[in-house]
Amino acid sequence: MTQRLEAKNLTAEEKSQYRSLIEKIKHHEYLYYVLDAPEISDASYDALYRALQDIERAHPEEVAADSPSRRVGGEVLAGFQSYHHPVPLQSLANAFSLEELQAFDRSIRKEVPASRIKYSVEFKIDGLSVALYYHDGMLQAAATRGDGIDGEDVTANVRTIKSIPLSIDHTSSDVAIRGEIYMSKAAFEKLNDDRDALGESLFVNPRNAAAGSLRQLDAGITAKRRLDGIFYTVLNDEECGLESQEAAIDFIRAQHLPPIQNLLCDTIEEAFAYCEKWQKERPNLPFEIDGMVIKLNDLALQKQLGTRARSPRWAIAYKFPPEQKTTRLNSITLQIGRTGVATPVGELEPVFVAGSNIRRATLHNRDYIIEKDIRPGDTVVIQKAGDVIPEIDHVVKEERAADSAPYEFPTTCPECGSALVQVEGEAATRCLNGLTCPAQVRARIIHFASKNAMDILGLGPEIINQLYTHGLVKELADLYILKLEDLLALDRFAEKSATKLLAAIEASKQAPFHAFLFGLGIPLVGAETAKILAREFATIEDLMATDVETLEGIDQIGGTIAEEICNFFANENNRRQILALKAHGINMARAEASEAQSQHLAGKTFVLTGTLAHHTRDEAKALIEAHGGKVTGSVSKKTSYLVAGENPGSKYDKAQSLETTILNEEELMKLLEG
Repeated sequence: MTQRLEAKNLTAEEKSQYRSLIEKIKHHEYLYYVLDAPEISDASYDALYRALQDIERAHPEEVAADSPSRRVGGEVLAGFQSYHHPVPLQSLANAFSLEELQAFDRSIRKEVPASRIKYSVEFKIDGLSVALYYHDGMLQAAATRGDGIDGEDVTANVRTIKSIPLSIDHTSSDVAIRGEIYMSKAAFEKLNDDRDALGESLFVNPRNAAAGSLRQLDAGITAKRRLDGIFYTVLNDEECGLESQEAAIDFIRAQHLPPIQNLLCDTIEEAFAYCEKWQKERPNLPFEIDGMVIKLNDLALQKQLGTRARSPRWAIAYKFPPEQKTTRLNSITLQIGRTGVATPVGELEPVFVAGSNIRRATLHNRDYIIEKDIRPGDTVVIQKAGDVIPEIDHVVKEERAADSAPYEFPTTCPECGSALVQVEGEAATRCLNGLTCPAQVRARIIHFASKNAMDILGLGPEIINQLYTHGLVKELADLYILKLEDLLALDRFAEKSATKLLAAIEASKQAPFHAFLFGLGIPLVGAETAKILAREFATIEDLMATDVETLEGIDQIGGTIAEEICNFFANENNRRQILALKAHGINMARAEASEAQSQHLAGKTFVLTGTLAHHTRDEAKALIEAHGGKVTGSVSKKTSYLVAGENPGSKYDKAQSLETTILNEEELMKLLEG
């Protein structure tokens, strides 16, 4: 029996021994889970871990924040909190051929000297994108990408992943690292074998299994599933003193995080050859990849090239050609969306493609069907566009029946019987009966209740279809007059589930302004555009009263979007629905700073660098924004102030060269006080 420590507090020597034991276990976890090169047996590792547990049971007040014992999980969350990424996590533009890669290369060479061009070519892991945030060397937060600006805080679950260290050696500045959480092929097979033995439903592919495991509200469940991580970007590279993507990968490796494998290439043709090599060898990898990522290696040049609205100009994803399978097209049906677009859908004999069973495939529009001469009864070749959306690539015409006839696109809406019209200049065919077409009304309500909109938990398509069919919800405002007895009269509703849904509907009244704007379903206004509008307009009345010219003056709002917004609010039915929603207490204004805080920093732009003594970066950013200031990630001529803490990095030097006013933390606090 292991002897337990009886002292109330650890002595200095015992603390040193305890710390040494933690470091020893961390070392062996790194060898085992990251390098796959264990030095000791499982029994020896278990003995070390038991010794650690004995110390911590006897001295719970002494348990270190980065102790391996803290990985076990056990906390059950009521739901995931939103996490705001200080640096947006962008997605990548895609290329599918050498020609498209060469076009990307030409765009780089127009602005970058040829002598400085090197490309880092890396695996594109098919997993779930996350960012890790370390403060004073300790893992402070982990969040999913979400929409790139706001993700879900999954810190408790990420702490259970043994290949991700709870502490790192770099403590001179905060560290933000982006990567991918995935499930290996072997772990995926074992998980499904275990679920099959218990009679539970199986996961379709490793990516779904990883996403489902990471997003468990009970971290104990995540801990039981073998998740891994691979990391490829240091988001605050300047503060960490990095000058290249290669150096960033070396930095990640030095912090004992699993780094992405990469190859430096001098030409885009060399990069393409490396992509082709792994396209052939991908079945031999222990994890799934769906392509390769090509990045300009020089970080200064990356910043010089900058970004588009959604993706960086210095990187591109080369997507592998999609897997294809042959099956039979049984019939073609029409699906009416919330804007009235009639989308033809192919009903297929089920076939397994790229990790999932496919029963339906989009046929896009009338012109697509005519161009590919797709007919019911055809033998067709199925693939997933971008490895995601099932589509028909082509028809195997050699197997077509002799009596086959071309498909005739319907002339009336299958939902309401109104005429279907192909609007001039559009490929889409629409049902223009928006006010009373059941499909459009249901689709609008489904969109309104969705996660990026009002996020009404439990109000999915099936429930909404029931509510509509029973005449309980015919427009958005009807959701807020539902009663308990209304729900109890429907199938599959017990008192508990009905009460929970009503509570979720009530809670949605406090959804952020940008979520409400997105939920309205304004044509061309996605989740990111809704956030831009919510920043520019304080209330729904302000937005409804604006004009096209004002909207066009807003960064990232073009003329077409501006016209759609104004047309939407000019529609009397839309205005009536908004007034009805407001009468139920829906939030239609952005959150403002408290009255005690001023806007005296309005028009001032700040950049934060280094480690502040009394505030985290997020706290300092929130204080500045609460007083009307704006915080950006890089120093330019437009920067009003650089706020510098300890070990400020290259931003400090650039601010000096531009003669930007530099503040310390105390001076920032005085400025905030006016």
